[in-house]
Amino acid sequence: MKNSKGERGFSLVELLVVCVVIGVITTIAIPYLQKAIQASENGNMYATLRSVATTQASFYSQRNRYARLNEVNNLMNDSVGTLSGNELIRGRFVIAMEPPVPTDAELRDTYTITATRSVASEGISYVYRITEAGLVPIFP
Repeated sequence: MKNSKGERGFSLVELLVVCVVIGVITTIAIPYLQKAIQASENGNMYATLRSVATTQASFYSQRNRYARLNEVNNLMNDSVGTLSGNELIRGRFVIAMEPPVPTDAELRDTYTITATRSVASEGISYVYRITEAGLVPIFP
């Protein structure tokens, strides 16, 4: 705007209106952005577990047993997650094997790997379970 002295600028009311509009847009957009991030993380975990299944099949054909989590992670160049005890941590997911420390005899027939992510703000958990039979998403 132009005032009587020839100075140019915006009035305080115009600046406040712009701030309110930006605030409203942000309030609406942030939950959708968070849901999109959550969906992409879930999809990424699903794809990772499919790669783990392929690695498990290859390991079984070479050694006549399935691999433990640390062995799978090593074969995949530590791309599954960061080892923490008997679990792998990948982003907000915790990946664990059932039982936590399987014997070679137990791994000759079957394996079960579970990836769990808890969303405290929504009170739900996303769980993906993979066995020698395939990948099973378990949603809330």
